[in-house]
Amino acid sequence: MTDVLTDDIARFVRAVGPDPDETLLEMDEYATAEGFPHVGPEVGAFLRFVARLNGAERIFEFGSGYGYSAYWFADALPDDGEIVLTEVDEDELELAREYMAAGGYDGIARYEHGDAMATIDRYDGPFDVVLIDHEKDRYADAFEAVRSKIPVGGVVIADNAITAGIIDFDDLLAWAEDSPVDETNDHTQGIIDYLETVRADPAFETGVLPLGEGIAVSYRVE
Repeated sequence: MTDVLTDDIARFVRAVGPDPDETLLEMDEYATAEGFPHVGPEVGAFLRFVARLNGAERIFEFGSGYGYSAYWFADALPDDGEIVLTEVDEDELELAREYMAAGGYDGIARYEHGDAMATIDRYDGPFDVVLIDHEKDRYADAFEAVRSKIPVGGVVIADNAITAGIIDFDDLLAWAEDSPVDETNDHTQGIIDYLETVRADPAFETGVLPLGEGIAVSYRVE
């Protein structure tokens, strides 16, 4: 993980934020041991905070990995809420199931093995919060696929909006400042395409926060 915050500031944000439970600590240890690129506790706490703020009852994730972000989200949902986890790696999804069960969230979780883009077509809205965290060149397509299922007051959050090791931030900055970007890699172009899409949509207001590897937050205003 390439954190956009300095180590000291990341430690400060983590220390001031909510304390993770034992399962989340175990999940963090797993990410460190396996080199798994999870969103981290600073972003995880913010995701839960957003879900609490808008009184989320249903959440959808494009890419769930081993369930780290879903676990943070789940604590904000009511007992009759729902969070849909999607993952192409069956072993990771099974691990997500184990962690969610350990936290007592298995009853509100729906586990979908396969392509999230195909999964979203099978679900009716509304979804109060959506997390996009899969292939960068499919971010814009994911937004278009779920857009009509986001109610006013709903939020779409996209991870890796600033960096991810594979993202060229210099190209992102040049694009943001209207400087020419002749050619960039597919991952960076995917983030550019996504940000162009959400910023051009009059129904959403979008900002980028420097937490974790950067998150783009789009709030539905109309």
